[in-house]
Amino acid sequence: MADYSNKLYQQLEQETGIQTGYIRTGSIFLAQTQDRLISLKRINSRLNVIGIPSEIISPKKVAELHPLLNVHDLAGAMHVPEDAVVSSADVALALASAASQNGVQIYDRTSVVHVLIKKGEVTGVETDKGQIECQYFVNCAGQWAYELGLSNEEPISIPLHACEHFYLLTRPLETPLQSNTPNIVDADGRIYIRNWQGGILSGGFEKTPKPIFTEGKNQLEIHNLQEDWDHFEPLLSSLLRRMPDLETLEIMKLVNCPETFTPDMRCIMGESPAVKGYFVLAGMNSAGLSFGGGAGRYLAEWMVHGYPSENVWELDLKRFGALQSSRTFLRHRVMEVMPLLYELKVPRWDFQTGRQLRTSPLYDRLDAQGARWMEKHGFERPKYFVPPDKDLLALEQSKTFYKPDWFDIVESEVKCCKEAVCVIDMSSFTKFEITSTGDQALESLQYLFSNDLDVPVGHIVHTGMLNEGGGYENDCSIARLNKRSFFMISPTDQQVHSWAWLKKHMQLDSNLLLEDVTWKYTALNLIGPRAVDVLSELSYAPITPDHFPSLFCKEMSVGYANGIRVMSMTHTGEPGFMLYIPIEYALHVYNEVMSVGQKYGIRNAGYYALRSLRIEKFFAFWGQDLNTLTTPLECGRESRVKFEKGLDFIGRDALLQQRQHGVYKRLAMFVLDDHDTDLDLWPWWGEPIYRNGLYAGKTTSSAYSYTLERHVCLGFVHNFSEDTGEEQVVTADFINRGEYEIDIAGQRFQAKARLYPVASLYTHKRRKEDVELSDLHGK
Repeated sequence: MADYSNKLYQQLEQETGIQTGYIRTGSIFLAQTQDRLISLKRINSRLNVIGIPSEIISPKKVAELHPLLNVHDLAGAMHVPEDAVVSSADVALALASAASQNGVQIYDRTSVVHVLIKKGEVTGVETDKGQIECQYFVNCAGQWAYELGLSNEEPISIPLHACEHFYLLTRPLETPLQSNTPNIVDADGRIYIRNWQGGILSGGFEKTPKPIFTEGKNQLEIHNLQEDWDHFEPLLSSLLRRMPDLETLEIMKLVNCPETFTPDMRCIMGESPAVKGYFVLAGMNSAGLSFGGGAGRYLAEWMVHGYPSENVWELDLKRFGALQSSRTFLRHRVMEVMPLLYELKVPRWDFQTGRQLRTSPLYDRLDAQGARWMEKHGFERPKYFVPPDKDLLALEQSKTFYKPDWFDIVESEVKCCKEAVCVIDMSSFTKFEITSTGDQALESLQYLFSNDLDVPVGHIVHTGMLNEGGGYENDCSIARLNKRSFFMISPTDQQVHSWAWLKKHMQLDSNLLLEDVTWKYTALNLIGPRAVDVLSELSYAPITPDHFPSLFCKEMSVGYANGIRVMSMTHTGEPGFMLYIPIEYALHVYNEVMSVGQKYGIRNAGYYALRSLRIEKFFAFWGQDLNTLTTPLECGRESRVKFEKGLDFIGRDALLQQRQHGVYKRLAMFVLDDHDTDLDLWPWWGEPIYRNGLYAGKTTSSAYSYTLERHVCLGFVHNFSEDTGEEQVVTADFINRGEYEIDIAGQRFQAKARLYPVASLYTHKRRKEDVELSDLHGK
């Protein structure tokens, strides 16, 4: 988005005749520690492959580019030479002027009272000067977006909150700074520095921010936005350490202007799940100017075509639910978010505020047994379980790009899943029930999903919910409970998005019912070869493959509890069962499972073990590997598409086209070869993939495979033409013939590409040297 903004602002002056103050200065991002430098190297390797020039430079080079900086404490830096500065007010004026020339009407000093909504659609806007009819409304009200969203007849939740943000302006230096002096971001010192009329403009993100407007638009608070030198002092000290020559410089003023932040540090855009035609673009986390052009473009595409040209799920309003709209939550979370903008974010870090909001009934039991938690969509999920003899504090504080301290713990959990039986609480999954009086449920779902759902009662179908382009809006499992009732299981963060998509495309009435039952069921994943023993002992029912084939669902009693939905699948490719337990029975069933499982070596496990298991078995997950722009044909899932049934479904035409012409990217599995797990930097996600020395794509997720004793990454391979850079068809042969490398923070590691899981996983574990990676196994 920033790259597009840069190009847009550069041409505005030419287009509109309005000077925007555009000057190419370049930016230098400083690293005071080795970890910060690794973080910059990771960013640098990604920038290079998307066409943004950048390089890692030495402290000496930093001093050459900006002679006033003190560089003695630096480990290195990243230089992005094409970054620029503009005057934000002038850019706004130029954009408004260009819009006016294209027929847009702008009403100054006109306040919006509320948005008019009829039957769930935008019909107009009520202003203090009268009504305006419209089908689309975009809420770009910045720090007032939250209130404006709630002012409608149908309130719309836009989770953001303002904080005071301070920056100082100085008089020009004795030798005024050149206009093209590079911008400086000293994240370890929490400050940014840029030239301002020959002097300095410098602000930052302090450790103890001051939230504002928690109770809404408050004139007194606006009036009281004053200088606060005591509050700014740590940032001023940091500035003087970085530029000692400023000691004698006269400061003109300290500016205090509110900035808006969101619960996850990413901006919010897209259409409201509740009201058709109500769009949002807000919560820019102090980067409104740099992201504005690109964000505006994506939103325009969204409104015109129904979807943007890139996958922007991470920015979509629907990633949040109503649970993130509590003012108390937002106030506490932004106090954490604002300093986090400049904190070093190592892989797998978690927010500390707004926690324990949605929990499984087993939370306290698992917590007492050493569970360490992460949060998804407000739901607490176990990462792993710390054994009683481990030092808890050291584990909590180990933050690294290298081999993590939980390595051995997860290894023992994975081993238990392979050899005995483990239980993972997966209650956070989104769960819907679709029921009808006649065949309406089946007919609707057949149109909405790509796989055939007209299966015998009790069967489970893995299927995509696709868009018109054939891309995954959702990837889920659906069990047929009876002739007229289906149970749908989706990823945790699909709760709002899936619900909105189904409601938009289904003719819901008294004959067809859609119910969100996420909160009604606790889900336990019983993984491992002994899962079958535990379950048969608790249910007194035959659980052998003859009676209970793979991908089958039965209501059974487990212990004293009735009505447990037992499914023969584990989301990992390992043997075992998912138990969907009515919430009031959860504790009883868990206790029984743990008690009976003792003799089989049962233990708790967490999502890190699950991740390792599913990646080594080449199981792609939505939101990590799959998104709205990836199709079943691009990830080897053609067998999950009902081409031969003659039934229409959303995305069918696009997939038929793709089947005829070939795919332009293909999901592959990469096994790292010359990588030392103990000493080398780990791959996490987003690392560039090189094929025969040329950039070919990025990794989407990765994990250490304890079975192969190597790292495994999943990622898409593209075929970019060497001459034109255009994408060409990717065949299985093209992937198999390539020599691959994965770039981790600028260092390339050899990898073998696979289109199927490695066969040895299915037989027995061999020594590293014996693993024949050339073995292929049908997926």
